[in-house]
Amino acid sequence: MSEAWERALRAVITGEVDTGPRRRAEYSSDASNYRILPRGVVFPRDAADVRAALDVARAEGLTVTARGAGTSVAGNAIGPGLVLDFSRHMNAILDLDPERRTARVQPGVVLAALQRRAGAHGLRFGPDPSTQNRCTLGGMIGNNACGPRAVAWGRTSDTVRELRILDGMGIERTLGADLSVLAGLPEFTRAHLALIRTELGRFERQASGYGLEHLLPERGASVAKAFVGTEGTCGLLLDATVGLVPVPAATVLVALGYPDMPAAADDIAAIMAVRPIAVEGMDARLVDVVRAHRGGVPDLPRGGGWLLIEIDGATWEQARDKAELLRGSAHALDSRVVTDPAEAQALWGIRADGAGLAGRTPDGRPAWPGWEDAAVPPDRLGDYLREFEALLRDHGLDGLLYGHFGDGCIHVRLDLPIADAPQRFRSFLEDAARQVVRFGGSLSGEHGDGRARSDLLRFMYSREALDAFAGFKALFDPDAVLNPGVLVHPRPIDADLRLAGLRPLPTTGGFVFPADGDLATAVHRCVGVGKCRADTHAAGGFMCPSYLATADEKDSTRGRARVLQEVVRGALDWRSDAVAESLDLCLSCKACHSDCPAGVDVATYKSETLYRRYRRRPRPVDHYTLGRLPRWLGPATRLPRLVNALGAAGPLRRLGLRLSGMDPRREVPTVAHRSFRRSWRQPVRTGDSAPGVMLWIDTFTDAFDPEIAGAAVELIESLGHRVRIPDSRVCCGLTWISTGQLDGARKRLRATVDALAAHVGAGGVVVGLEPSCTAALRDDLPRLLPEDPRAAAVAGAVRTLSEFLEGEPGWRPPDRSGHTVVVQPHCHQHAVLGFAADRRILRGTGAKVIEISGCCGLAGNFGMQRGHYDVSVAVAENGLLPALRAAPPNSILIADGFSCRTQAAQLAGRPSRHLAQFLLDRP
Repeated sequence: MSEAWERALRAVITGEVDTGPRRRAEYSSDASNYRILPRGVVFPRDAADVRAALDVARAEGLTVTARGAGTSVAGNAIGPGLVLDFSRHMNAILDLDPERRTARVQPGVVLAALQRRAGAHGLRFGPDPSTQNRCTLGGMIGNNACGPRAVAWGRTSDTVRELRILDGMGIERTLGADLSVLAGLPEFTRAHLALIRTELGRFERQASGYGLEHLLPERGASVAKAFVGTEGTCGLLLDATVGLVPVPAATVLVALGYPDMPAAADDIAAIMAVRPIAVEGMDARLVDVVRAHRGGVPDLPRGGGWLLIEIDGATWEQARDKAELLRGSAHALDSRVVTDPAEAQALWGIRADGAGLAGRTPDGRPAWPGWEDAAVPPDRLGDYLREFEALLRDHGLDGLLYGHFGDGCIHVRLDLPIADAPQRFRSFLEDAARQVVRFGGSLSGEHGDGRARSDLLRFMYSREALDAFAGFKALFDPDAVLNPGVLVHPRPIDADLRLAGLRPLPTTGGFVFPADGDLATAVHRCVGVGKCRADTHAAGGFMCPSYLATADEKDSTRGRARVLQEVVRGALDWRSDAVAESLDLCLSCKACHSDCPAGVDVATYKSETLYRRYRRRPRPVDHYTLGRLPRWLGPATRLPRLVNALGAAGPLRRLGLRLSGMDPRREVPTVAHRSFRRSWRQPVRTGDSAPGVMLWIDTFTDAFDPEIAGAAVELIESLGHRVRIPDSRVCCGLTWISTGQLDGARKRLRATVDALAAHVGAGGVVVGLEPSCTAALRDDLPRLLPEDPRAAAVAGAVRTLSEFLEGEPGWRPPDRSGHTVVVQPHCHQHAVLGFAADRRILRGTGAKVIEISGCCGLAGNFGMQRGHYDVSVAVAENGLLPALRAAPPNSILIADGFSCRTQAAQLAGRPSRHLAQFLLDRP
């Protein structure tokens, strides 16, 4: 039975209201260390919905917190009452005026969408935080976001022209440069002129507290700019008019190397003399982490710390001249001027990847926000960094440092003792606050104070200033309805910590988590940065296909992790509907395993959860059919004509699919007339002592596409190798793993290890053809059989076909010049095995290669299961299907994954080839 306020709210808004336990869990945290379960989540469709939600909240004594993408690192986007998610519906660019260089946007507009729209007119929004591919303009206005290029184009507050808001009383106001828009504000300003002039606006990145300096007459008396950075405590944004800037005609990148980061900071004055548009710092340990993750980084100048400086000009020549001037005036050990845009982008990529990978210390411990955003006047940055390093040593803390050095803003995530020693957590934060204040700095430079730092404002501001903040909020929100516990009357910094009290979760015999210790720690890898909400296809990303299809937080990697975090803390049951709903549309594609900066692996968590939920209990019917498919395909390969006839009979097929837990709109794949294993004759062993090559004959290749195995045998034997296959039918257990039947998976994997161990022990390699099965052998096998030392050896001997071929001395790809190839990498290959070797081989053929990014949508059993068809097609529409429609008619589709080939055939009518077949094809 819903509560009265919920029924009242549903009756007056057109958007959605959700008070279920799953939804509340999804919105219980943002990208901060904090957890607060809301009473409900509202998805307003328009300003009328926002007003109605606020009215009901006021009448029922509920608080209201605004939320965009939920990427707030300080805990600004969570609250105990109603959370209003503006990103779902209120995400329109209402107007863009190239002549006036302005845009009017709703709060849920993602910055990247505005940049694309403005870019068509040679314009852009100046501030560009690292989360720009998912953060919203409403969130940026709430936090006064900046990013690397704020050094040239200012903070978000500098871009704001006009804001339309609802204040805490439900009154709509249009904020501009007129203080009289709010009763009492002119008087408030006059009464606090001296305080504002002495304590506020002392340097550009003084983001902590309210930006009251914008109320000063000499600063333009802008209520709109003062509202920026209020973190949802003064009003709910309905739309904003912001300024745009021209895209530079030409830019070059200068990389400067220094002995260390403090030395780099000491050189800021020389850097700023050439008026750069970005100045970013990163230390050697951060670069080392990126190098280890990527396998390499572009060349950097000699040094232990670097500055990346972007310089613009009206022409390339002018930009290069400014770069050479900087190179001559800087006090760096070494330098590089990069004029090639692709190389410059690769260097910027080190900084971008490092920001995500900084969620772990160099020795692999979790690192957390909390003191990730301090700022000092740039001329004091070098000395501050030296003392900050000493403070970290004193507290036994570590982290990877980077930041916006041109603005004096430092980002670092630290291995703070949140879970086991909250008192040490508080002690460090208070010492860090005192230290930054001694340098004339700010607790926050762009992330806001939120729940992470509001309690520390007393170290930075006088009692009079804190009272002024409270008075300013009271003018907008006298009843304290909006985002309580933030900035004014703050919650303690050590209250509501998500990790506090977290206990290890006993194993039940499923997966082991060697990097984390247990599942509870593993699911808390998710710190909420929200990259899973971004469309990263253009950059080669695959995460998160279900969210891109539905645009629902429920279907994001982060949303699922939040629900599982509630499970491991005992707030939700493994067998609850909330957990089932959360995991239902997870494709188990494993993309988050590689694409999530924190290394969240929902596919494994889902398998473990299904194991715990159904162990020794009846399961859904598709777990017995699809989840044990290799068991049924054995007999099917002996009766292919009968099986295919039954699968082709329309009414019978549809009935059979329904009874088997599958979608009747799906076709049944055709079983091969003769399986590979039935036609194979194991070669007679000769006097050659070499172990040969063990070709892993997976169930799908054997039963459906034996010609692929035949092509692989021919290709490998052409290189002088003797090819073997396992003597008996063995299985990687993939379908058991994806349905959480881990006891059955282990049984099959033990048999697999028995079949392969002698070959591997003799120095042989195992070559896989189906990426999902190959990935299971390399990744899942050692985590399901940790007690068997042979499992790790077998996993280490597994190769993809492309990896094997690249390791062959003297082998060169055949010439396929004049061909166009459209290639669909399998998700598991992207996430676990890597596609780099395939990419190099395909390019080495001379063919024109069009690489699809993203999941095909079938994803093993997912797209076949009843209830998943529509989402499966929607996922395919985000990558595979548009690419096939755009491809030349005579192009060749290469898809090594059986799922990918099946999806392309069923949805687009396109046949496909395996890499082995393509390399053997006669032109």
